Amino acid sequence: MHTSTHTVLYDPDGLIEAELPLDREPYECLVTAVLAWTGEDTLAERDYEQIALQLTGHARAVASDVRRRADQMPKSSGRRALADVVLREAEGRLSATIEGTVHCVQNRARLVRALYERLDRLEAALAPDRAAPTVG
Repeated sequence: MHTSTHTVLYDPDGLIEAELPLDREPYECLVTAVLAWTGEDTLAERDYEQIALQLTGHARAVASDVRRRADQMPKSSGRRALADVVLREAEGRLSATIEGTVHCVQNRARLVRALYERLDRLEAALAPDRAAPTVG
């Protein structure tokens, strides 16, 4: 008899993931380091590809958070409309093929930074709504 110690979760709406905070600090440090690069021959091509993959995966996670926060805004909200623009741009940039170049990695780093900026603005806009006392 074989018993499994693993549990399979069915979460098609990503509700479990929505409750887990992103591990932001290491990626912000990586973004800062990547954007400080000035030379082309610093790393091997496959190292650039690996960093680009890391940033791509994190950008997708941040974009999911941006989408969840934007969906909490009224449909007529300017902040929501801007988030939609940023998310469409992110989708286009993330669909580009990863290259083992400084330029590619820096573009992914800029994208992560832009997504975090949008996420911070959405969270700041939603904060007063969450802190408001309920009446009734």
